[in-house]
Amino acid sequence: MKFVFVLALALAVVGLDQASKSLIQHRMEMYQSIPVIDGFFHITYVRNTGGAFGFLHEANAAIRLPFFISVSILAVGALLYFVRQVEARQYLLLAALGAILGGALGNLTDRMRMGTVVDFLDVHYRGWYWPTFNVADSFISTGVVVLLLHSLLVGDGVKGGE
Repeated sequence: MKFVFVLALALAVVGLDQASKSLIQHRMEMYQSIPVIDGFFHITYVRNTGGAFGFLHEANAAIRLPFFISVSILAVGALLYFVRQVEARQYLLLAALGAILGGALGNLTDRMRMGTVVDFLDVHYRGWYWPTFNVADSFISTGVVVLLLHSLLVGDGVKGGE
């Protein structure tokens, strides 16, 4: 049952991610920016050829793309392994893993379809710019924070670990 829960959440994340990216791609021009909160938050359509924070963005696509696809597939496998280890009653941990899995699959979908990832959430303040990100990245980050906080504050929640 826990796999159904995690996979359902992951598929919902992929759906939200892909729907938001499709909306951006069909309604905006590349590099177009729409202020939502002027001076702080814009919707800005860009494509990320690299990983988080632009990692490997300048690398040759023949190296970069297989690398990121392979890492994503390994991450999906690792996440499914971790789901197997988490007790069924640990819904918060399972939700965090489902969020990370969905985010990884959302960005993997982009890489496999287009060779890049669509990013559009643009946060900045007084000349400081956070790298533009997307819905999948938000779920990955939130899931990782939940896992870290749970690990620090509660314990591991894995079979035999309590």
